[in-house]
Amino acid sequence: MTQELKCFGCGAIIQSENENKIGFVPKNATNNEHVLCRRCFRMKNYHELQQTSLTSDDFLNILQTIGQQDCLVVYLIDVFDFNGSLIQGLTRHVNNNDILVIGNKRDILPKSLKDRKIEHWIRRQLKEHNVKPVDVLLTSGIKNYNLDALMESIHTYRKNRNVYVVGVTNVGKSSMINALLTHYTKDNTHLITTSEFPGTTLDLIEIPLDETTSLYDSPGIINVHQMAHLVKPEHLKTIVPKTELRPKGFQLSSQQTLYFGGLARMDFVKGDKSSFTCYFPRHLNISRCKLENADKSYLTNHMLEPKIEEIETTVQMESHDFTLGKHKSDIVISGLGFISVESNNAKITIKAPKGVGVFLREALI
Repeated sequence: MTQELKCFGCGAIIQSENENKIGFVPKNATNNEHVLCRRCFRMKNYHELQQTSLTSDDFLNILQTIGQQDCLVVYLIDVFDFNGSLIQGLTRHVNNNDILVIGNKRDILPKSLKDRKIEHWIRRQLKEHNVKPVDVLLTSGIKNYNLDALMESIHTYRKNRNVYVVGVTNVGKSSMINALLTHYTKDNTHLITTSEFPGTTLDLIEIPLDETTSLYDSPGIINVHQMAHLVKPEHLKTIVPKTELRPKGFQLSSQQTLYFGGLARMDFVKGDKSSFTCYFPRHLNISRCKLENADKSYLTNHMLEPKIEEIETTVQMESHDFTLGKHKSDIVISGLGFISVESNNAKITIKAPKGVGVFLREALI
């Protein structure tokens, strides 16, 4: 039986029959040593995205396939968008296999924040979601941070078993694996495809660890609560942070509003004058106005870009109301950023596109 030929960039099965389907490669290019499908080639060289027909069910089927193995699951979480990068029911899907949790994109959080504090915070959050990891480690595939510790942890916990890397789209799985390949093999000519586009990897990609076991990169599980699935490709660079967050502080009185680009807003409805520290990508403008002028400001302020109607005309804004307690809290807009608030009994309303996750959690910073 002939083994299926797969794209080394995304894992899609290579085919030359239909150029509109995933995995397409012209017949004269299928004999290359490492075959790159047209979608990956265009993404790598021209930054173009070809939409795929894969569904969330397809990705969940791959998770359940992993659950049929005796293996180590490396679960990548985006520390910037922790809530948006959670996979609901992961422990059940992978059939209680050992889970090593990796908090990726450590370089995005402020350097002044201690790793140990972040790790303890992640453990508390995971406990609330019934995930009991064998260990928690912080990394950055972009900055090659903690790669030695990551490889050592994988070696320790895999116990001569296969390793499967899982996570939602855009947590940086492929970038992390490429960093490991480059760091340990000194070979950057045959790397898997990475980009800020959600859902870049399309099937399991096998990377041998030794003669009998391998590490597998899996497709990103689509989390529809993330903002990245709503914005157009040209706006992804605005909302996906690439550099360390610079907190922006605001002293607000009640009946004031903060706009985060034109994609979301925070209304300080009621409470004493309070401090709001915003952690959002640097390229996203944050604007303040009076609550009574907020609707008008949205229509007239050209700094509020991108606007919600640039996403899709049918998308509606949805309101989320919070009453804060005595403890410092984060209000999270999934895939966009979070606001750290110190205010007792403040009433806050967040308006964001319908379907985007908005959460109140224990303060990270």
